[in-house]
Amino acid sequence: MSDLLNNEPVKRVQIALNNFNKDINIRILENTARTAEEAAKALNCEVGAIVKSLILRKNDLFFMCLVSGDKRCSLNKLKKSSNVKDLSMANADKVKEITGFTIGGVSPIGSKINLETLIDQSLNRFKNLYAAAGHPNAIFKISFLDLQKITSGKIMDITE
Repeated sequence: MSDLLNNEPVKRVQIALNNFNKDINIRILENTARTAEEAAKALNCEVGAIVKSLILRKNDLFFMCLVSGDKRCSLNKLKKSSNVKDLSMANADKVKEITGFTIGGVSPIGSKINLETLIDQSLNRFKNLYAAAGHPNAIFKISFLDLQKITSGKIMDITE
């Protein structure tokens, strides 16, 4: 399992973390954390403390939404705030092409393309957040403030 740290997508995340704060390390889990529920179980934390990294498309632009594991991303709120009618979730192939990550391991950092990032304000309920690190078995722990800083994300109400 520890050879996962040599996995190219995981390495990209580790480089991004090292550039931000050398004290934030990737942790490899025994069990998969493909869903927020699986991750919360593996980490013995609340589902809401798991960061879901979702890739969405508005017109021809792709962007990332970071959402609490116990919430759903609201396409209606995003449509209203961006004044765009054509807004949808990216499919698995597009997610892989844009981020270099497969679904279940999409990290908020280390994407192949620098994406505009929106952060759900409800994530600030938790002292520690856990996000995927490029693979379904790889995660990292980070505070809400650091997540906002490392992603340059815009904090918004984007969930229902």
